[in-house]
Amino acid sequence: MVHIPTSIVWVSALGSISGAAYIIKSYSQGELYTGDEKLTNKVVIVTGANTGIGKEVAHDLAKRDAKVIMACRDLNKCEQAREEIVFNTKNKYVYCRECDLSSQESIRKFVTRFKQEHSNLHILINNAGVMRCPLTYTKEGIEMQIGVNHMGHFLLTNLLLDSIKKSAPARIVTVTSLAHLRGKMNISDLNSDSKYDPGVAYAQSKLANVLFTVELSKRLKGTGVTANSVHPGIVDTEITRHMAYINSKLSLIFLKPFLWPFIKTPKYGAQSVLYTALSPELDNVSGKYISNMAVSEASKVINRENVLSWLWKTSVLWTNLEETSTE
Repeated sequence: MVHIPTSIVWVSALGSISGAAYIIKSYSQGELYTGDEKLTNKVVIVTGANTGIGKEVAHDLAKRDAKVIMACRDLNKCEQAREEIVFNTKNKYVYCRECDLSSQESIRKFVTRFKQEHSNLHILINNAGVMRCPLTYTKEGIEMQIGVNHMGHFLLTNLLLDSIKKSAPARIVTVTSLAHLRGKMNISDLNSDSKYDPGVAYAQSKLANVLFTVELSKRLKGTGVTANSVHPGIVDTEITRHMAYINSKLSLIFLKPFLWPFIKTPKYGAQSVLYTALSPELDNVSGKYISNMAVSEASKVINRENVLSWLWKTSVLWTNLEETSTE
């Protein structure tokens, strides 16, 4: 009987495990969007474009010769990302503009400046977001997750609608999450004043993204503008910054190595967003939920007209929006 040293057995086992992990990782990343659409003279806005999925999307759109406006809260980080994108793509038409989605005043200032500098907007990508943060509030006193993830993008989108409509065919893409499927609209306590659970509030805000998209698509019917929401997958980005158990030393040792094969890189997380923003397959598709570069089934709540109407009217009220901009 041949004796095999224990060290060789361990090395062989580790090699097999590592190989399997890389195979799973490769599969879980999904596919790259392979469309070759050019965006010369097209104007796009990407919120939260200085890091993660937003940065990858901005980079890809810049490669396609688009004029890219990076709408970010932190201008220093935005400028660092912009310089990298310009260097890599050789596209000088990439701009940093301040837009803090937790401040409706900042959003309005961003839109005012945008309209002074550009007469058209062909693609709006509502990407920025916060996840499972401690109970905090926007400048207007709105719970941060519903305030940034939904209300901020609701206001931004509506204020830009006139520019988008006259640029038709145009697209509005709002990044949501699979978490929206477990979300519920708490009509009696939308602001989580009575009880706050970070996970529940996050799921609610992501459901709001989907409901907003469905209602918006109805209002845009016949304009040549489409509106769709998209789940990018489970992606390794800074959005988990508030999740202590994910970022702890114990997690680094015991949890992340097991999760690593199943989590997408930002580059792969950006692919379904790019598909939704660019693919000719979606030229006449609106009001849909996209996942893994395909139309997927969204929460059944999208069929509840009373909830769609209530959320829209509440959002108009909370953002002090004049509805004439949506007509």
